[in-house]
Amino acid sequence: MSRISSVEHRMRLFDHRIPALYAGRHEIRVDQSLDATGASLPTHRQLFDVRELRFEIAATDVQACYPLPGASGLYSQVLPHITLDTAALPWLRRLPGTDRATPWMALLVFREDELPGDPLATGMVDVQTVRGLLDGALPGQPPHIAPEYIFDDEWDRACTTIRVPGELFSAIAPTAKDMAALAHLREGGPPDATHNRSGDEPEPELDELNAVVVANRFPSVDGGMHVVHLLSFDGFERYLDGASAPPAAGLRMVSLWSWTFESANDTGVGFGDLAHNLATGPDARPDLLLRRRVPDPAGSEPARREVAERLRAGAAALAHVLDSGERSVAFYRGPLTAQRAQPLPGPAEGRSRLESAGEALTYLEEHGVFDTGYAAAFSLGRQLCLGDEEFRTALMEFRKAARGVVRRVAGRRALGRSVTAGELSGRAAREAFDRLLTAESGRRFGQMLSAAGAAAAAGRRTRRAGARSAGASSPVGAVQLRAAVAQADTRAVLREVLAQELEPVAAWLGRLPMLETIPFEHLVPDEAMLPVESLRFAYTDPGWIRAAVDGALSVGVGHALDADLNALAAQVAEPPPCVLLLRSDLVPNWPKIIMTAFRGDTVVEPVRRAVYGHDVLLMLYPQVIDCFTMAEPPQGLHFGFSDIGTIERRKISGPDVGARLGEFPEEPTDDRFARFLRPGGHDVLNVDGTDDALLPALSRAHEIERLTSAQFALQMIKAPQFQEFSRP
Repeated sequence: MSRISSVEHRMRLFDHRIPALYAGRHEIRVDQSLDATGASLPTHRQLFDVRELRFEIAATDVQACYPLPGASGLYSQVLPHITLDTAALPWLRRLPGTDRATPWMALLVFREDELPGDPLATGMVDVQTVRGLLDGALPGQPPHIAPEYIFDDEWDRACTTIRVPGELFSAIAPTAKDMAALAHLREGGPPDATHNRSGDEPEPELDELNAVVVANRFPSVDGGMHVVHLLSFDGFERYLDGASAPPAAGLRMVSLWSWTFESANDTGVGFGDLAHNLATGPDARPDLLLRRRVPDPAGSEPARREVAERLRAGAAALAHVLDSGERSVAFYRGPLTAQRAQPLPGPAEGRSRLESAGEALTYLEEHGVFDTGYAAAFSLGRQLCLGDEEFRTALMEFRKAARGVVRRVAGRRALGRSVTAGELSGRAAREAFDRLLTAESGRRFGQMLSAAGAAAAAGRRTRRAGARSAGASSPVGAVQLRAAVAQADTRAVLREVLAQELEPVAAWLGRLPMLETIPFEHLVPDEAMLPVESLRFAYTDPGWIRAAVDGALSVGVGHALDADLNALAAQVAEPPPCVLLLRSDLVPNWPKIIMTAFRGDTVVEPVRRAVYGHDVLLMLYPQVIDCFTMAEPPQGLHFGFSDIGTIERRKISGPDVGARLGEFPEEPTDDRFARFLRPGGHDVLNVDGTDDALLPALSRAHEIERLTSAQFALQMIKAPQFQEFSRP
C-alpha cells in the first residue's frame, strides 16, 4: 500500500499564454467598397507599435531561479529553470518560421572553459549598446534584425551579450520544438475544494500565473562552476533546427538574465540509490530484523538448531570468562530483540527485585553455556550508577531521608496512631501554629507565651527527671520497619513525603527505558546485526530494563531495609515497545529526510530520536509499527531524473491528474538517463529531436499523439523520492 503524502498546495500547469498582438510594429488597414457601383474608397492605414523590452527584461520580471544563484550542491540530475512573474513574457514575440507556441527565449547552461569570454563560468558578460551589437562591434555573429524594427530610443540602450562558439551552439541549443516543450505556465495557490473535484475546472487566476522556462542541459556529473543564461533567439531563427550552420566565430547573443552556481561531484550514489538498496539489500532478500543472519536451522542437530534460534531471536555469541577464570562462549542479548522477549526470570523467593547479577544469569545445562543478557543488564546498571557521582549522591540522600521517615511512621503505628503525609512533612504542625496565631486576634497566643515565661522563671519543670511519658513505646526494630515499608499505604505516604528526594533519582532511572544512557555496544552487540547501509526493526525487552534498574539501585545497599526502600524508586515506566535502527550515509548527508511510521493507516510519532556516531539513527516508537517510509526532503519544484535513471510518469487528465503511474522507463537502468540524451557527451536532453527522443516516447507511453508542454512538464517534475519498508 502506498503512503505517499500529498502536499497541501494546489498547482496547475498550462501550455502557454499567447498574446493577442505580438510585440513589434503593426498596421491597421481599412478597405471600403460600394457593392452596387463597384467603386471603392481610399484605403486607410494606421501604424501602431506594441512595445516590449527586446534586448533586456526588467528585474521585477524574475521571480526565482533554480539552482539558487551562488548555491553549491549536487545538481547533476536536475535541469535548471527560471520562473518569471510576467506570464506571457516568453511568448510576447514570435520567431519567424516557428510555431506560435515557440518562445523567443531559451535557457542555456554553460560549464567552465566553454564560453570564450567567461572561461571560469563566473558570469562574465559584455555590455554594449544596441547599435554596437547590431554593427558587429564585438566578435561573433550579431542577431539579424532589420534596422526599421528598432525604435529610435533603443539604439543607445545598453544590453548584455555573450559570444557562444558555433560548434557549442550546435551541440547544446534546443530545437524550436524543444523550446516549445520547455516553456509552460504554472498556477499555484492554497488548497481549493473547487479544483479537481467536479471536473469543471475554473479559469486560471491571472495573478497566480507564472511563466517557467526550463533548460535542456544537465550540469556536469564531474561538478564545477556553471553559468546559466536566458538568451534571446530573436534574430537567430536561421540557426534553429540546423537550417544554417552558425559561423565558427560564434554567435553574439543577448543575455536577458544570468546566474551562476556550483555543482558538486556526483559519485553516482544518491538518496534514491541508498534508500533503494536499504529495501532490497545486496541479494534482494533483506532481513529487516535486528539479528545476525543465519541459515535455516531445520534438519540440523539439536545444538545447532539451539544456536541458530537464539541468534535469530537477536542474541549474539560472545567470549565469556567464568569466575573461575575459565574461558567459554556465552549468549548475550541487549534490550533490543528480533522477537518478543520472554518474561524476566523471577528473583529469589521473598524479594521483588534482583539483588545481584548472579540471580539473572541463566545456565543452559544441556549445552553447558550461559545466557548472560539479564546479568549483563544488572551489571551495566550498577556501573552506570557508580560512574555518575551526582546520581549516586542523590540515591544515598534519598535512602537516608527515607529511613528517617520510615522510623517515624513505624513509631506512630506502634502507638496505634495513623499517620498522614502532612504530619510527616510538618505541614500539620505549621497549619496548627498559624491557627494559634490568628485565634482571638492573637490574645490566646500571648497568654500562652506569658504563662510559659512565668513557669520558666519559677524554675518549674514539666516532667520529672528520668520519668517516662505515659504510653511511650520502646525503639522500633528492623522487622517493624520492613513490615511498614511492605504496606501499600505506607509506600504511598513515603512517596509523597519524599517527593523532592525521589525526583532526581526517578529522573535518572527514567532515562534507562528510553535507552538514553545505555552504550551502543549493548544495544547492538554484533556489527553483523546492523551492517553498513542497513535498516532494522526491533522490539524492546522490559525485563532487560528492569534488570538494569535493579543494578543501579543495588549500589550502596547496606541492609535489608535499603533494599526494601529501592522499591520506592524502581517504579519506572516500561520502555517504548518498538525501535527502528538506520545505519546509512542517509543520516549525515540528508539530515532533513522525512521519515514516517505507520501502524495500519495511522501515523505513529517517535518518542525519541538519537544519532550515534555520524551514521546511525535510532528511533523509539510508543507502538509496534508495521510500516516505515522515507522521503527525500523537498527543496521546491524542479525538473530532472531520479538516482536510478528514471522519471515519474503521471496522469495527464481526470480528477486525479498528476497521480503517479510508475517509473519511466519501467526498467531502471541507472545510466543517468543516457537513453534520452543527445550524442556528443554534453548531457543535453533530447526532448523532441530525432532518434529516441523523450517527449515522443512519453507520448507513446500515455497512448496519445503528443504531450503538450504542460503535460511534459508534469512528467519531468523531480518529486522527492520515496521508499517504503514493511516490518517482517
